[in-house]
Amino acid sequence: MIVHGGWGGGWEGTPVAQALRGLGHEVFTPTLTGLGERAHLGRPEVGVATHVEDVVGVLELEDLDDVVLCGHSYGGMPVTGAADRVAGRIRLIIYVDALVPRDGESAFDLLPEQFYDMAQASGREHGEGWRVPIPISLLPPEGWIAEDERVRYVSRLRDQPLATFAEPVRLTGAIDGLPRAFVRCTGDDVGDDLGGDPIGPVAARAQAEGWLHRELVATHDPQLTAPAATAAILHELVAAAPRRGD
Repeated sequence: MIVHGGWGGGWEGTPVAQALRGLGHEVFTPTLTGLGERAHLGRPEVGVATHVEDVVGVLELEDLDDVVLCGHSYGGMPVTGAADRVAGRIRLIIYVDALVPRDGESAFDLLPEQFYDMAQASGREHGEGWRVPIPISLLPPEGWIAEDERVRYVSRLRDQPLATFAEPVRLTGAIDGLPRAFVRCTGDDVGDDLGGDPIGPVAARAQAEGWLHRELVATHDPQLTAPAATAAILHELVAAAPRRGD
């Protein structure tokens, strides 16, 4: 299961999912509440707990087991909470240039303070106090893909509920026994306008804790700029992870 990042939707994962299906995987790409085709469900109280429920709901209602759960960017937040809730269903968690919260941490806690200030101001000015348009600095950089493809991608992004960044993830510790991997994108296109690189410290922590670690030559949005390479690295990590019970 691939969980998209901020402002996106399940549609983002389509090229990667198609490639993985061609390699024999069953793939789910859910859309989080208030985003993508579910943007009409956005409201002030939609927070990270809502998004955890979104992921858990798919895992439980589809009765999925031995799952490789992958979160990109903000998607690392609900993936972490969901894996902790239903740890018995999870084989491996893969974080792709993603946030990795500890118990009680919010996305704002993991992002530079400048992002907090930017999100609060943007929400007040453009989002009725509860929605945050994507900052220009987080849009896919020019030059990696055709400009018309980039424009189509940006046109499908939707404002994100502010509470998803502010609400902390609550963990019981069940996640601590699960194998985890971190995929670091090397495009170096995030951080200059945010007051610092938000992903570098998380990646370093993951390496220090002995997680599987891979690097991917792509921007922060590899599902857009390098879908084939993204699918290949996910396939390799899945193949390396023992099935539950082995």
